[in-house]
Amino acid sequence: MQETQTALGFTRTPSEDDPRRDPQLLVALEQIAPGTLLRQAIDDIIRSREGALIVVGEPDHLKFLYSGGMRLDQPFTPQLLYEVAKMDGAIVVDPRLAKIAYANVQLMPDPTIASEETGTRHRTAERVAKQTGALVISISQQRSTISVYIGQARYQLDAVPEMLAKANQAVATLETYRQRLEQVLTRLTALEFQNAVVLDDVLVVLQRAEMTTRMAAEIQRDCVELGAEGRLIRMQLSELIGDVPAERTAVVFDYHVDGAGPRAQLALEGLTALSYRELLEFDRIATLLGYRDVNPLDHSVSPRGFRILSHIPRLPEQVIRQVVTDMDGLEAILRASQRDLEAIAGVGTVRAREIREGLRRLQEHNLVDRYLQL
Repeated sequence: MQETQTALGFTRTPSEDDPRRDPQLLVALEQIAPGTLLRQAIDDIIRSREGALIVVGEPDHLKFLYSGGMRLDQPFTPQLLYEVAKMDGAIVVDPRLAKIAYANVQLMPDPTIASEETGTRHRTAERVAKQTGALVISISQQRSTISVYIGQARYQLDAVPEMLAKANQAVATLETYRQRLEQVLTRLTALEFQNAVVLDDVLVVLQRAEMTTRMAAEIQRDCVELGAEGRLIRMQLSELIGDVPAERTAVVFDYHVDGAGPRAQLALEGLTALSYRELLEFDRIATLLGYRDVNPLDHSVSPRGFRILSHIPRLPEQVIRQVVTDMDGLEAILRASQRDLEAIAGVGTVRAREIREGLRRLQEHNLVDRYLQL
């Protein structure tokens, strides 16, 4: 993660160069995370001050790289992997981690494949991964480190205590992100009920929602790497992130110039694709919503009602969409009578009453939330 002071007032931001953003690498890390049988064997190798080169891939597809070694075809167990690691050569394990196919193999990858590694074992590991796409794990005997290679990706695992410390620090940062997001969401809700929203209010919410979502995604990657050691952090993450992604989507649906159609979906994808620096620029976010050449501070906008209606319990998404489609924005929904709401397809008497009562309770709760933030 980067340490930087931002326009958001935060001192910590999600890392944009995290190699674990590669889905293939993340799946590989899940296979060797604490709590797995493979990691148990790796930890035993490190504790015994041994080194190892482990290739996880289809044995028959890797044969062209083999020189020497012996075929085992034995069921995979951490103990057996630990024992065969005492030999100098590489170990080949099938992709399902069901059997150890070969041991003490000398791997002969293409020597012309570029590698920045200096040690023989790590250089071989990187070239095998690049040449075959297999998962290759290199355990350093001298430094007791675990390096993971898959395709073009390379990643060195941190020790579990260090990883836990980083993840806990990230959770503390996420708590701050979430608190500040709640503040601007509460303010946006108040302004929506008053029909006094300007574009700047919307852009602040989307900016902070995206930052919160990105920090949560980084912690989720930490949890994958931590495996069984990350149980408590997963519980905290689930509590903190809550409905943030849904809130972000609803805000875009409420305020995109073209409504909740394909262009709004593209705007959500574009928001995710923005670099951190671009996310700080309100003009970029405004453009995604379809606003150009306007001053966000004095450009009034009106919500369609997606976000507010989504906060009413037990109100199905299709009913929300139908209400928004039939009514002319949130202000019209707030003014609607029981009979007006009953006339909307799929609403009926009971739901019409629930909508009116739900909106009243939301207004009351918003007043309390704003008072508590003062």
